[in-house]
Amino acid sequence: MDNIPLAEKLRPKSLKDFIGQEHLVGKEGIVTKLLSYKDNNHFFPSLILWGPPGSGKTTLARIIANSLKRDFFEFSAVNTKVKDIEDLIFDRSQLRLTGSPIIFLDEIHRFNKAQQDKLLPHVEKGDIILIGATTENPSFEVIGPLLSRSRVLVLNQLTEKDLKKISSRALKFVQKTIDKKAQKFLLESSNGDARVLLNVLEIASSLNQSLSLSIEDIEQALQRRQYTFDKKGEDYYNVISAFIKSMRASDPDAALYYLARMIEAGQDPLYIARRMVVFASEDIGMAQPTALVVANAVFEACNTIGYPECQENLAHGVVYLATAKKDRSAYDAFISAREDVRKYGNLPVPMKIRNPVTKLTKEIGYGKDYEMYDQTSLLPEKLKDKVYYNR
Repeated sequence: MDNIPLAEKLRPKSLKDFIGQEHLVGKEGIVTKLLSYKDNNHFFPSLILWGPPGSGKTTLARIIANSLKRDFFEFSAVNTKVKDIEDLIFDRSQLRLTGSPIIFLDEIHRFNKAQQDKLLPHVEKGDIILIGATTENPSFEVIGPLLSRSRVLVLNQLTEKDLKKISSRALKFVQKTIDKKAQKFLLESSNGDARVLLNVLEIASSLNQSLSLSIEDIEQALQRRQYTFDKKGEDYYNVISAFIKSMRASDPDAALYYLARMIEAGQDPLYIARRMVVFASEDIGMAQPTALVVANAVFEACNTIGYPECQENLAHGVVYLATAKKDRSAYDAFISAREDVRKYGNLPVPMKIRNPVTKLTKEIGYGKDYEMYDQTSLLPEKLKDKVYYNR
């Protein structure tokens, strides 16, 4: 029996079988349009594929090479030297039977600046079509000259709908069925990663000789119990509420516990990070303004690093926010001001702070008596004595 992983056996060979990334491979997607030319020797740009693990970067690169009928050479920046690629380029330049070969460099962010610099002339001269894949933001990890000569294509995390299609294809291949509870757990635990989903299904189906997979089979394959909560159910909102209220109460232990509950249940790290960014301004505000900086940094880390590594950033941020001083005055002040806007509508702006951009507006009093550090109220007349923010 062969030892080829299920993920490799089911890897799509053409765009019509590719699941997800509709913005790239759909009817109006850039990849579809670039591959639509009848002449396979037409210009095709070098690409940087940026997306989370298991989103289809390698598969898309192979499909492009197959569609263009170009030779395809796959490398990983983890264990490749630039000389390996240059030796290949030299050999291929003697033939050029199928046009410039496609060099796929996985984890291109692992190449340092000097290594990337060495690739640049080959891309410029058209010796190769470089397709780099990365989970890191290429703006920070890929040198500017290489970026400017490539198109950056952003791949999104696969949705549960995408994963469901992939799992259906896999289940048909292994001739198994799966009950609804097990499938729901599988989809949520895969966290948008098709490779994780297929690996778990392969292990579960090999462990269970019956025709149907259960929640216990998926738990055993994952080596993790089911901690999911229904995203439309009460427990989902209870855990999120408990998470926010624990940080508000300055209880880092409880906040970390509910963070762990959400992470183990497969909650999207970006969702958690977004809640933390809101919390930083709503509940901490002016008491510790740097909280917003930290929360934004956590969000950016989750966005660029991804799960599971970003759980460390989430934990760091949660402890910081939970132990920070709390002050809702800025948020409460805004809510109060918004209520007056809704109550009174568009009240006239005082003449002295209107912008006198024309001779006429200046003549009728726009900007008259305006002083840069005026201490009097600049609110509309009807609200001139109103105080929203207590300093």
